[in-house]
Amino acid sequence: MVAGNGGSAGRWALAAVSATVFCVQLDAFALNLALPGVGRELGAAGGGLPWVVSGYLLAAGALMAGAGRLGDLYGRRRSLTAGLAVFGGASLVCALAPSLPVLVGARVVQGAGGALAMPAGLALLTNACPPGARARMTGRALGIGGMATVCGPYVGGALTEAVSWRAVFWLNVPIALVAMVCAARAAESRDTTAPVSLDAAGLVTATGALAALAVLVDRGHLWGWASGRSVTALALAAVLGVVFVRHERAVAHPLLDLALFGNRPFVALTAAGAAANAATVVVLFVVPLALQGPWRLSAAAAGTAFLAPAAAMALAGPVAGRIRTAAAVRAMAGALGLGAAALGAAAVATSLPVFLLAVTGCGAALGLAGALTLIATQAVVRPERAGEASGVTKTVITTAAGLGVALSGPAAEAHGGPAPAPAVDAALVAAAACCLAGAALLVLTRSGLNPASRWNKE
Repeated sequence: MVAGNGGSAGRWALAAVSATVFCVQLDAFALNLALPGVGRELGAAGGGLPWVVSGYLLAAGALMAGAGRLGDLYGRRRSLTAGLAVFGGASLVCALAPSLPVLVGARVVQGAGGALAMPAGLALLTNACPPGARARMTGRALGIGGMATVCGPYVGGALTEAVSWRAVFWLNVPIALVAMVCAARAAESRDTTAPVSLDAAGLVTATGALAALAVLVDRGHLWGWASGRSVTALALAAVLGVVFVRHERAVAHPLLDLALFGNRPFVALTAAGAAANAATVVVLFVVPLALQGPWRLSAAAAGTAFLAPAAAMALAGPVAGRIRTAAAVRAMAGALGLGAAALGAAAVATSLPVFLLAVTGCGAALGLAGALTLIATQAVVRPERAGEASGVTKTVITTAAGLGVALSGPAAEAHGGPAPAPAVDAALVAAAACCLAGAALLVLTRSGLNPASRWNKE
């Protein structure tokens, strides 16, 4: 069932996952500081600039659930390597993109690569480590990979100012290659309790439903939630979702074990993680724009100023890995509460030092909540279905990231010009509301749990 428990193979799995997370995080953190430069060079008129972010998120959100289970069945190392190859190749196209549509298309392909790599990587590491070390090793990988959150903003701002925003994408290529080399040295693992067979109907209906839902979350606020396009997207997601559930109940070897949704801690942690990720996307998208807008910093200075909140977010990974699974719900609820308070303080800040202090506290709180989502959800499911669980969790939180982009939209409508202060404040307050909703859900869930129950039962 599980290959490579510890030893050299485990260390290579840790290195591969750390490099993968680093590559993806660097892309996200550096790109947000480069977005104004993208807007100026490629002429992101008519609201096109947010598609550079949301195009990636839509593809990743639609594909991760199926990709996670495919990694379980066909090999997690194989899926990780394939995802890295796609991500690196698409980064090359992004670096050479002559126009905004080409850049957005390449970002969609990048999202597909990330969908293959991230769930498979987490599942590979889970199965490569002894049970007692899994949370600690996953936290370490998230922490090492999260160092990109420290250097990413500075690198993005400095490269945009000194060279070009294109250099941000060039950086992804060698890092993806390093991750592929490390993955090649890790032991392969897969779910040997199920036959290696593709539930094609389940994959198609799940992907279609998630794609329609992701588009609705991302575009609904622009179309109007009651508009014909929004209603059509919702209806399509609902119909495909019903077809998927009926099919999964009838098929002998489903793509997704629906019993997973009876695991209350898994569902609560994933839902709260979605709220945390929506708020995190607002911070990543809006704070750099605010530093270059209302606070009137250059791209390089904004990157330097963002080092503190980025470092706080990165350091949260190893801390989360040391929190006991039984305490994860309580710890995550507290982190989201603190995140909401920090976001509220940032929205009313009247000086740059106060603003940076608030967003640094927010970075620590949201970093802890995000890391706990990935670590604790792996701890409450069976290891042989770790990729499936990781895929579901990553799908939900990535789709929720589209909500974060939607909440950030008004702050980005200047298309490379200064972000208006009222739009920045509104986005930060909306992110605080997301955090409060996630914290409330966890408090209610914790009060309803049977203290004697074992969380890893499905």
